[in-house]
Amino acid sequence: MHNSILIVDDDPQIRTLCKITLEGHGYYVREASNGKQALAAVQETSFDLIVLDLCMPDMDGLEFLKAVRVTLPQLKTVVISGFMGGIMLPAAKLLGGTATLAKPFSPDSLLLVVDEVMPEAGPVTASD
Repeated sequence: MHNSILIVDDDPQIRTLCKITLEGHGYYVREASNGKQALAAVQETSFDLIVLDLCMPDMDGLEFLKAVRVTLPQLKTVVISGFMGGIMLPAAKLLGGTATLAKPFSPDSLLLVVDEVMPEAGPVTASD
């Protein structure tokens, strides 16, 4: 079974980069452009991981983390940010972010972090 990942970022180019990279490695990917959309998505679908931007309109990543931890405390998250060189990433860890990744990042670094957070993840092989 493929792991499912929700990409939450207000930048469509970042969402596309993440989606193409992760789908190319066998993940099922869904997208949301802000925290409110992401909260709605996690209420209707079960995800194994969320890749979450911190700086977004309507509901930012820190607000989303606070809200999602109430009902899904074990949900794994990779928090991404380029704001002031990633200065807010430590705050995301304090609020329950599983891992962090500073923008800009390469597709390889995204995959590395996702694989660290979900070591059992990856594409289904013939022996599965």
